Parts: sequence; structure tokens; C-alpha cells
Amino acid sequence: MSASTPTNHAPAQVLRPDRKRNRLGYNILALVTAGVMAFPVYWLIVSSLRPNHEIRSYDQTLWPSSLTFDNFARAVKQDNFATAIQSSLIVSVTAVVGGMIIATLAALAIGRFRFFGRKALMMIMILVQMLPPTAMLIPIYLQLNAMGGIDEYWGLIVVYLVSTLPFATIMIRGFVINIPVELEESAMVDGCTRMGAFRRVIFPLLAPGLAAASIFALVNAWNEYLFAYILINDNSKYTLNVWLMTFTTERGTDYGALMAASTLISIPVVIFFMIIQGKMATGLTSGAVKG
Repeated sequence: MSASTPTNHAPAQVLRPDRKRNRLGYNILALVTAGVMAFPVYWLIVSSLRPNHEIRSYDQTLWPSSLTFDNFARAVKQDNFATAIQSSLIVSVTAVVGGMIIATLAALAIGRFRFFGRKALMMIMILVQMLPPTAMLIPIYLQLNAMGGIDEYWGLIVVYLVSTLPFATIMIRGFVINIPVELEESAMVDGCTRMGAFRRVIFPLLAPGLAAASIFALVNAWNEYLFAYILINDNSKYTLNVWLMTFTTERGTDYGALMAASTLISIPVVIFFMIIQGKMATGLTSGAVKG
């Protein structure tokens, strides 16, 4: 008498045809969406490499018939290029660093302590984010003018810092409240001060929130045009986005140099994202487990 011996191997999971079709449809939709979002960037880079006569031509092609770097040469040689880089770096870096410090402290206070008006403060920060910048332009200009902040870096820095502070605080607070209080208390029991516990335990776990918030703050400060145009009137203090106006004159617009300058301006933000994006993944568990 023979008995069939049961096998211990689990059956392979096979996707049903309808699931395969759904996955294929989602993949195609994702590729189309990515292509639509990437096409303006592609067109910007390609246009920066086209000769000016080809840019002005009605017969446009996806790839230029000839490549040239003259547009980049004219962009670099444009007046106040170096001072515009300096202005953007001063304003953006100061606003990002200052904003992250203040937002982290505010997020810790809101996430860890219970005080009167905490929920109202959160509601106010959310409501402030809903206000369009143009609605606050005149009050901000009048206030900075009374304080002597027009044509000064610190006036623009304060505007950028305050504009990103509510969003950064709310984002970092979400990471703070998800960190168990027991981790901080255990570090303090082991001899750490509250600041030492923050530096050794809390701060590594806040890395993803700080990375995301800093990217948002940098993009906001680096790409902002309206406040920089209104609050800075000195040509030697123009930020890069305002400096791009110099490519438009009474004789017309130098589109090739404008596209080349726009490409150069986007490079620092891309580099910053490539450097910091690793923290957004590895920081989720860094410091949570004692080795």
C-alpha cells in the first residue's frame, strides 16, 4: 500500500490575469505621469543647448540639430552674475538653517509639552499656510520699510524664514510625537541631560523630518521671486531669480542665455537633494536601537 507523501513546499503565488492587467495599467500611468513631469526639465536643458536662431524657429524638434555652449558663456558673463549667486546663497542658507533650528525647538515644545493654547497655536499655523503670499505683500513691505529692512538681506531672510516656519514645525512635530518618550527617559536615566538625550536619541530620529523640511525651505527660498523683486531694489543685491530679468531688454529676450541661466540655477537644489535624500530613509531607525 503506497501513500502519497505530502510536500512541504508552499505553492508559488501566481497573479491573476486581472491583477496583471491592473499592474500593467498602473505602470503605464506612472511612466506617462513621470514623462509629463520630466518633459519641461528636458526642454529647458535642450533649449539651453540650442542656437538662438533655432530657438526662435517655428519648426521645433525634440533634439537640436546642433549643440552649442555659447548660451552658458553669455549667461555667466552677464552683469551681476556673481553677486546674484552670493545674494541667493546668503539669503537661502541663512533662512534654511535658522528656520530648521526654530522649527525643531517649536516642534519639540508642541510635541512634548502640554501648555495652554497649544491646539490654538497649531490651528493658527495651519491657517497661516492657507494665506496667499500676495495677500501679505503690502503689510510685510510697510513693516519692513518702517524697520529699515528694504534693500537689506536680513529683511528678505526674515520673510523666507517666517514663511516656511509653520510648515516645517508641523512636519517635524509629526516625527516628534512618533518618537517614544521612553527612549528619551531611558537616556536621561543613563546619565544624559535633556539636551544630551535630544542630541543622542531624538535628533537622529528627526533626520527624515529635518531633511524633508529643509528641502522644502530651500526650494521656497531659492526659487522665490515676488518678495525678492519687491523688497530688494539694489541691482548688486538681486537674487538669482530676479537677476534672470536682465536677459529681457528693450531689444528683446535672449532665450538661449535665459534657459542656460535657469539650468545653472537649478543645479544647487538638485545637488542638495542628492546629498540629503539618504537621510530621509536611514534616519527613520538611526539611534532607535542600542547596538
